[in-house]
Amino acid sequence: MKTSNKSTSQTSTQKRKKSYTLLIIGAVLLLAAIIFTLYAYHTSYQESLEIAEALKEVKAEITAIEEGTIKGDLEALQAEKETLSQNKLSKERPYSYGLTALFLSILFVVKGLYNGLVGVSVSQTTKTNINRLAQAGLLAALCYIGFAFFKIDIPVGPEKTAFHFGNVFCVLAALLLGGYWGGMAGAIGMTIGDLTTSYVTSAPKTFLLKLCIGLIVGFVAHKIFKLSKPHSPKYITGVTILACACGMIFNIFADPLVGYFYKMYLLGIPQDIATVLAKWSAVTTSVNAVVAVIAASIFYLALRTPLMKAGLFVQFHKEDAKEENA
Repeated sequence: MKTSNKSTSQTSTQKRKKSYTLLIIGAVLLLAAIIFTLYAYHTSYQESLEIAEALKEVKAEITAIEEGTIKGDLEALQAEKETLSQNKLSKERPYSYGLTALFLSILFVVKGLYNGLVGVSVSQTTKTNINRLAQAGLLAALCYIGFAFFKIDIPVGPEKTAFHFGNVFCVLAALLLGGYWGGMAGAIGMTIGDLTTSYVTSAPKTFLLKLCIGLIVGFVAHKIFKLSKPHSPKYITGVTILACACGMIFNIFADPLVGYFYKMYLLGIPQDIATVLAKWSAVTTSVNAVVAVIAASIFYLALRTPLMKAGLFVQFHKEDAKEENA
Protein backbone atom coordinates (compact mmCIF):
# COMPACT_ATOMS: atom_id res chain seq x y z
CA MET A 1 0.00 0.00 0.00
CA LYS A 2 2.82 2.39 0.88
CA THR A 3 4.54 1.69 -2.43
CA SER A 4 1.30 2.33 -4.28
CA ASN A 5 0.78 5.64 -2.47
CA LYS A 6 4.33 6.71 -3.22
CA SER A 7 3.94 5.78 -6.87
CA THR A 8 0.68 7.70 -7.08
CA SER A 9 2.28 10.76 -5.48
CA GLN A 10 5.20 10.68 -7.91
CA THR A 11 2.84 10.31 -10.87
CA SER A 12 0.80 13.28 -9.64
CA THR A 13 3.99 15.35 -9.31
CA GLN A 14 5.17 14.40 -12.78
CA LYS A 15 1.87 15.51 -14.25
CA ARG A 16 2.42 19.16 -13.32
CA LYS A 17 4.26 21.48 -15.66
CA LYS A 18 5.44 25.00 -14.82
CA SER A 19 4.14 27.70 -17.13
CA TYR A 20 4.69 31.47 -17.20
CA THR A 21 2.47 32.27 -20.19
CA LEU A 22 -0.51 33.42 -18.15
CA LEU A 23 1.73 35.52 -15.90
CA ILE A 24 3.15 37.40 -18.91
CA ILE A 25 -0.32 37.91 -20.40
CA GLY A 26 -1.67 39.06 -17.04
CA ALA A 27 1.19 41.54 -16.49
CA VAL A 28 0.67 43.11 -19.93
CA LEU A 29 -3.11 43.32 -19.39
CA LEU A 30 -2.60 44.77 -15.91
CA LEU A 31 -0.42 47.59 -17.23
CA ALA A 32 -2.87 48.34 -20.05
CA ALA A 33 -5.84 48.20 -17.66
CA ILE A 34 -4.21 50.64 -15.21
CA ILE A 35 -3.49 53.15 -17.98
CA PHE A 36 -6.97 52.85 -19.50
CA THR A 37 -8.75 53.02 -16.12
CA LEU A 38 -6.89 56.16 -15.04
CA TYR A 39 -7.60 57.82 -18.39
CA ALA A 40 -11.31 56.89 -18.28
CA TYR A 41 -11.65 58.14 -14.69
CA HIS A 42 -10.24 61.58 -15.50
CA THR A 43 -12.22 61.98 -18.74
CA SER A 44 -15.55 60.23 -19.36
CA TYR A 45 -16.27 59.34 -15.73
CA GLN A 46 -15.84 62.94 -14.58
CA GLU A 47 -18.27 63.95 -17.31
CA SER A 48 -20.74 61.36 -15.98
CA LEU A 49 -20.55 62.97 -12.52
CA GLU A 50 -21.46 66.33 -14.05
CA ILE A 51 -24.38 64.74 -15.89
CA ALA A 52 -25.45 63.12 -12.60
CA GLU A 53 -25.77 66.55 -11.01
CA ALA A 54 -27.89 67.81 -13.90
CA LEU A 55 -29.99 64.65 -13.70
CA LYS A 56 -30.51 65.20 -9.98
CA GLU A 57 -31.85 68.72 -10.64
CA VAL A 58 -34.22 67.46 -13.34
CA LYS A 59 -35.56 64.73 -11.03
CA ALA A 60 -36.13 67.31 -8.29
CA GLU A 61 -38.02 69.55 -10.73
CA ILE A 62 -40.17 66.62 -11.89
CA THR A 63 -41.01 65.79 -8.28
CA ALA A 64 -41.95 69.39 -7.58
CA ILE A 65 -44.27 69.51 -10.61
CA GLU A 66 -45.93 66.22 -9.63
CA GLU A 67 -46.50 67.54 -6.11
CA GLY A 68 -47.97 70.76 -7.51
CA THR A 69 -45.30 73.01 -5.99
CA ILE A 70 -44.31 74.49 -9.35
CA LYS A 71 -45.63 74.44 -12.89
CA GLY A 72 -43.77 73.15 -15.91
CA ASP A 73 -43.72 70.86 -18.94
CA LEU A 74 -43.63 67.44 -17.29
CA GLU A 75 -43.42 65.54 -20.57
CA ALA A 76 -40.39 67.53 -21.72
CA LEU A 77 -38.67 67.02 -18.39
CA GLN A 78 -39.33 63.28 -18.52
CA ALA A 79 -37.73 63.16 -21.96
CA GLU A 80 -34.76 65.18 -20.69
CA LYS A 81 -34.41 62.84 -17.75
CA GLU A 82 -34.28 59.82 -20.05
CA THR A 83 -31.69 61.48 -22.29
CA LEU A 84 -29.50 62.44 -19.34
CA SER A 85 -29.77 58.92 -17.89
CA GLN A 86 -28.62 57.38 -21.16
CA ASN A 87 -25.75 59.87 -21.49
CA LYS A 88 -24.68 59.22 -17.90
CA LEU A 89 -24.68 55.48 -18.51
CA SER A 90 -22.61 55.78 -21.69
CA LYS A 91 -20.03 57.96 -19.90
CA GLU A 92 -19.78 55.48 -17.01
CA ARG A 93 -19.09 52.46 -19.21
CA PRO A 94 -15.39 53.07 -20.07
CA TYR A 95 -14.41 53.45 -16.41
CA SER A 96 -16.39 50.34 -15.45
CA TYR A 97 -14.81 48.37 -18.30
CA GLY A 98 -11.38 49.52 -17.13
CA LEU A 99 -11.97 48.50 -13.50
CA THR A 100 -13.32 45.12 -14.58
CA ALA A 101 -10.29 44.54 -16.81
CA LEU A 102 -8.07 45.61 -13.91
CA PHE A 103 -9.56 43.03 -11.54
CA LEU A 104 -9.44 40.35 -14.24
CA SER A 105 -5.79 41.05 -15.03
CA ILE A 106 -4.90 40.87 -11.33
CA LEU A 107 -6.54 37.43 -11.26
CA PHE A 108 -4.47 36.42 -14.28
CA VAL A 109 -1.29 37.58 -12.56
CA VAL A 110 -2.10 35.64 -9.38
CA LYS A 111 -3.00 32.50 -11.34
CA GLY A 112 0.10 32.99 -13.50
CA LEU A 113 2.31 33.15 -10.39
CA TYR A 114 0.70 29.94 -9.17
CA ASN A 115 1.29 28.25 -12.53
CA GLY A 116 4.90 29.38 -12.50
CA LEU A 117 5.66 28.31 -8.94
CA VAL A 118 3.49 25.19 -8.53
CA GLY A 119 2.82 24.17 -12.11
CA VAL A 120 -0.19 23.33 -14.26
CA SER A 121 -1.84 19.93 -14.17
CA VAL A 122 -1.55 18.15 -17.53
CA SER A 123 -3.27 14.95 -16.42
CA GLN A 124 -6.74 15.91 -17.61
CA THR A 125 -7.80 14.77 -21.06
CA THR A 126 -8.92 17.16 -23.77
CA LYS A 127 -12.42 15.68 -23.50
CA THR A 128 -12.54 16.50 -19.77
CA ASN A 129 -11.40 20.07 -20.36
CA ILE A 130 -13.94 20.62 -23.13
CA ASN A 131 -16.69 19.14 -20.95
CA ARG A 132 -15.88 21.48 -18.06
CA LEU A 133 -15.52 24.49 -20.36
CA ALA A 134 -18.92 23.76 -21.97
CA GLN A 135 -20.62 23.45 -18.58
CA ALA A 136 -18.92 26.64 -17.37
CA GLY A 137 -20.20 28.50 -20.43
CA LEU A 138 -23.73 27.20 -19.89
CA LEU A 139 -23.73 28.16 -16.21
CA ALA A 140 -22.28 31.60 -17.00
CA ALA A 141 -25.19 32.12 -19.40
CA LEU A 142 -27.65 31.03 -16.70
CA CYS A 143 -26.05 33.49 -14.25
CA TYR A 144 -26.55 36.25 -16.80
CA ILE A 145 -30.18 35.25 -17.44
CA GLY A 146 -30.88 34.91 -13.71
CA PHE A 147 -29.75 38.48 -13.12
CA ALA A 148 -30.68 40.31 -16.33
CA PHE A 149 -34.20 38.89 -16.76
CA PHE A 150 -35.29 37.74 -13.29
CA LYS A 151 -34.80 40.75 -11.04
CA ILE A 152 -36.75 43.43 -9.21
CA ASP A 153 -35.05 46.83 -9.17
CA ILE A 154 -35.13 48.99 -6.02
CA PRO A 155 -34.16 52.65 -6.66
CA VAL A 156 -32.02 54.19 -3.90
CA GLY A 157 -31.27 57.85 -4.65
CA PRO A 158 -29.31 58.08 -7.92
CA GLU A 159 -28.37 54.38 -7.68
CA LYS A 160 -30.31 51.14 -7.20
CA THR A 161 -30.09 47.58 -5.93
CA ALA A 162 -32.11 44.48 -6.85
CA PHE A 163 -33.59 41.15 -5.88
CA HIS A 164 -32.45 38.57 -8.47
CA PHE A 165 -31.76 34.86 -9.18
CA GLY A 166 -28.19 35.22 -10.47
CA ASN A 167 -26.61 33.94 -7.25
CA VAL A 168 -28.50 30.66 -7.59
CA PHE A 169 -26.50 29.65 -10.65
CA CYS A 170 -23.29 31.17 -9.32
CA VAL A 171 -23.45 28.79 -6.34
CA LEU A 172 -24.62 25.89 -8.51
CA ALA A 173 -21.62 26.38 -10.80
CA ALA A 174 -19.22 26.06 -7.87
CA LEU A 175 -20.94 22.87 -6.69
CA LEU A 176 -20.79 21.30 -10.14
CA LEU A 177 -17.44 22.58 -11.44
CA GLY A 178 -15.39 23.43 -8.35
CA GLY A 179 -14.31 26.75 -6.90
CA TYR A 180 -12.16 28.15 -9.70
CA TRP A 181 -14.25 27.14 -12.74
CA GLY A 182 -17.53 27.74 -10.93
CA GLY A 183 -16.35 31.07 -9.55
CA MET A 184 -15.21 32.20 -12.98
CA ALA A 185 -18.53 31.12 -14.54
CA GLY A 186 -20.47 33.09 -11.93
CA ALA A 187 -18.17 36.10 -12.11
CA ILE A 188 -18.24 36.31 -15.90
CA GLY A 189 -21.97 35.70 -16.24
CA MET A 190 -22.99 38.18 -13.56
CA THR A 191 -20.45 40.77 -14.71
CA ILE A 192 -21.79 40.65 -18.26
CA GLY A 193 -25.25 41.09 -16.73
CA ASP A 194 -24.06 44.31 -15.07
CA LEU A 195 -22.17 45.60 -18.11
CA THR A 196 -25.18 45.19 -20.39
CA THR A 197 -27.71 46.81 -18.04
CA SER A 198 -27.97 49.98 -15.97
CA TYR A 199 -25.84 48.33 -13.25
CA VAL A 200 -22.69 48.92 -15.28
CA THR A 201 -20.82 50.68 -12.47
CA SER A 202 -21.29 47.63 -10.22
CA ALA A 203 -19.60 45.26 -12.68
CA PRO A 204 -16.06 45.35 -11.16
CA LYS A 205 -17.41 44.71 -7.64
CA THR A 206 -19.64 41.95 -8.97
CA PHE A 207 -16.71 40.20 -10.67
CA LEU A 208 -14.68 40.16 -7.46
CA LEU A 209 -17.48 39.07 -5.12
CA LYS A 210 -18.97 36.35 -7.35
CA LEU A 211 -15.52 34.86 -7.88
CA CYS A 212 -15.02 34.78 -4.11
CA ILE A 213 -18.43 33.14 -3.63
CA GLY A 214 -17.48 30.40 -6.08
CA LEU A 215 -14.09 29.83 -4.45
CA ILE A 216 -15.64 29.57 -0.97
CA VAL A 217 -18.45 27.21 -2.03
CA GLY A 218 -16.01 25.06 -4.02
CA PHE A 219 -13.49 24.95 -1.17
CA VAL A 220 -16.06 23.88 1.42
CA ALA A 221 -17.78 21.38 -0.87
CA HIS A 222 -14.82 19.74 -2.59
CA LYS A 223 -11.66 20.48 -0.63
CA ILE A 224 -13.02 19.98 2.87
CA PHE A 225 -15.93 17.54 2.45
CA LYS A 226 -15.02 15.84 -0.89
CA LEU A 227 -18.57 16.22 -2.21
CA SER A 228 -17.89 14.65 -5.61
CA LYS A 229 -16.92 11.30 -4.03
CA PRO A 230 -19.60 8.65 -3.27
CA HIS A 231 -21.46 9.41 -0.02
CA SER A 232 -24.79 8.72 1.60
CA PRO A 233 -27.73 10.87 0.47
CA LYS A 234 -27.92 12.48 3.92
CA TYR A 235 -24.23 13.45 3.81
CA ILE A 236 -24.52 14.87 0.28
CA THR A 237 -27.59 16.92 1.20
CA GLY A 238 -26.01 18.31 4.36
CA VAL A 239 -22.72 19.24 2.71
CA THR A 240 -24.51 20.83 -0.25
CA ILE A 241 -26.58 23.09 2.00
CA LEU A 242 -23.56 23.91 4.17
CA ALA A 243 -21.36 24.86 1.20
CA CYS A 244 -24.11 27.05 -0.28
CA ALA A 245 -24.69 28.70 3.09
CA CYS A 246 -20.97 29.45 3.56
CA GLY A 247 -20.78 31.24 0.21
CA MET A 248 -23.94 33.21 0.81
CA ILE A 249 -23.04 34.20 4.39
CA PHE A 250 -19.82 35.63 3.00
CA ASN A 251 -21.83 37.59 0.43
CA ILE A 252 -24.28 38.93 3.02
CA PHE A 253 -21.44 40.65 4.86
CA ALA A 254 -19.06 41.36 1.97
CA ASP A 255 -21.49 42.85 -0.55
CA PRO A 256 -22.66 45.82 1.59
CA LEU A 257 -19.19 46.39 3.08
CA VAL A 258 -17.22 46.18 -0.16
CA GLY A 259 -19.97 48.10 -1.95
CA TYR A 260 -19.81 50.93 0.58
CA PHE A 261 -16.08 51.55 0.11
CA TYR A 262 -16.21 50.82 -3.62
CA LYS A 263 -18.93 53.40 -4.25
CA MET A 264 -17.31 56.01 -2.02
CA TYR A 265 -13.67 55.76 -3.11
CA LEU A 266 -13.85 54.42 -6.68
CA LEU A 267 -17.15 55.88 -7.87
CA GLY A 268 -17.13 59.09 -5.81
CA ILE A 269 -20.67 58.64 -4.48
CA PRO A 270 -21.43 60.80 -1.38
CA GLN A 271 -21.13 59.02 1.96
CA ASP A 272 -24.79 59.43 2.93
CA ILE A 273 -26.00 57.82 -0.30
CA ALA A 274 -23.34 55.07 -0.03
CA THR A 275 -24.56 54.34 3.50
CA VAL A 276 -28.20 54.05 2.42
CA LEU A 277 -27.16 51.84 -0.49
CA ALA A 278 -25.19 49.59 1.87
CA LYS A 279 -28.23 49.19 4.14
CA TRP A 280 -30.54 48.33 1.26
CA SER A 281 -27.87 46.03 -0.18
CA ALA A 282 -27.78 44.13 3.11
CA VAL A 283 -31.53 43.55 2.84
CA THR A 284 -31.60 42.46 -0.80
CA THR A 285 -28.43 40.37 -0.42
CA SER A 286 -29.94 38.51 2.55
CA VAL A 287 -33.10 37.66 0.61
CA ASN A 288 -31.07 36.67 -2.45
CA ALA A 289 -28.88 34.48 -0.22
CA VAL A 290 -31.82 32.52 1.20
CA VAL A 291 -33.21 31.94 -2.29
CA ALA A 292 -29.78 30.90 -3.60
CA VAL A 293 -29.15 28.35 -0.82
CA ILE A 294 -32.54 26.70 -1.27
CA ALA A 295 -32.68 26.74 -5.09
CA ALA A 296 -29.02 25.84 -5.74
CA SER A 297 -29.20 22.92 -3.29
CA ILE A 298 -32.35 21.58 -4.96
CA PHE A 299 -30.85 21.94 -8.45
CA TYR A 300 -27.57 20.27 -7.48
CA LEU A 301 -29.23 17.32 -5.75
CA ALA A 302 -31.54 16.88 -8.74
CA LEU A 303 -28.71 17.08 -11.31
CA ARG A 304 -26.05 15.01 -9.53
CA THR A 305 -27.32 11.52 -10.43
CA PRO A 306 -28.36 12.29 -14.05
CA LEU A 307 -24.96 13.88 -14.73
CA MET A 308 -23.22 10.81 -13.32
CA LYS A 309 -25.26 8.49 -15.55
CA ALA A 310 -24.52 10.69 -18.57
CA GLY A 311 -20.79 10.74 -17.83
CA LEU A 312 -20.83 14.53 -17.40
CA PHE A 313 -20.30 14.71 -13.65
CA VAL A 314 -16.99 16.40 -12.82
CA GLN A 315 -14.77 14.33 -10.51
CA PHE A 316 -12.30 16.19 -8.29
CA HIS A 317 -10.70 13.31 -6.39
CA LYS A 318 -9.64 10.68 -8.89
CA GLU A 319 -6.28 10.24 -7.14
CA ASP A 320 -8.06 9.42 -3.87
CA ALA A 321 -10.24 6.90 -5.65
CA LYS A 322 -7.16 5.18 -7.14
CA GLU A 323 -5.56 4.96 -3.70
CA GLU A 324 -8.71 3.38 -2.24
CA ASN A 325 -8.76 0.78 -5.03
CA ALA A 326 -5.03 -0.01 -4.67
